[in-house]
Amino acid sequence: MEFAGRLLTSGLLALLCACSALIPASVHTGDSEEQVIAKRGQPTHRYQDGRDHILEYAQGPWGQATYMVHIGPDSRVISFEQVLTSQKFASIKIGQATKDDVLRTVGAPSETSYLSLSELEVWSYPYKESGVWNSLMHIHFDRSGIVRKMMNGPDPRFDPDEHFPFGMFRVR
Repeated sequence: MEFAGRLLTSGLLALLCACSALIPASVHTGDSEEQVIAKRGQPTHRYQDGRDHILEYAQGPWGQATYMVHIGPDSRVISFEQVLTSQKFASIKIGQATKDDVLRTVGAPSETSYLSLSELEVWSYPYKESGVWNSLMHIHFDRSGIVRKMMNGPDPRFDPDEHFPFGMFRVR
């Protein structure tokens, strides 16, 4: 019985450790850049923003969250936020924002494509629209790197009718 108790305790401890690895430690205003990296690991990208810089923590191509840590000239955290939101996308100005502006606002895209007929480069971002719907935001850039349009819609990766075998046998 004692062995079973130890085994159960060990299993629970391993589970707790695994869960803590999936949920990184919180970042707080005033933390040093070194503390952020110790808590979150190396960022997926770094961007310069005037005298400040930004650390990006993207959650991968299927992830619907990207965290941006704004670091001031004193190497301390100014802000920490999840940026793949309708509000952040709405702050991108069509006809004015550049690729660099978009990178500093919502980070790197999970996917890029090119529309040859309209000569637009498209950056795609999966996100939870209103915290509920699995959506994709597509940001279209012209040849000079200026945002020309933005379109969002359902993320087809989460549509069970679009995946084999169900998509083949759809009743219409």
